[in-house]
Amino acid sequence: MTLTAIARRPEAAARPPASCGPAAPARRSTRDADGPAVASFVLGLVGLLVMNILLGPAAIVMAVLALVRSTSRRGRALLGLALGIADLVVLALLVTGNGFVAWNFGG
Repeated sequence: MTLTAIARRPEAAARPPASCGPAAPARRSTRDADGPAVASFVLGLVGLLVMNILLGPAAIVMAVLALVRSTSRRGRALLGLALGIADLVVLALLVTGNGFVAWNFGG
């Protein structure tokens, strides 16, 4: 491109570069919150069977995060929250019944 070609394009000079000026506020779509909603459901569901001491609180945190971000999968986030709480209830029942955290399927 020559100097005369640049001088003939006034629209390029009138437009500021993208990095100049105040930035437009970034909008989060509801798709950003759908992942944590589904993750909280899966973590809560798996936490009922194994590792409820870790997966229960993780499911609760992910569900609250999804609800704060206004997910379109609100029901799944609420179900993940309920399952995370159920994980902690199962953990409490195991600890009070056995005196320690362990699964015992036998008699």
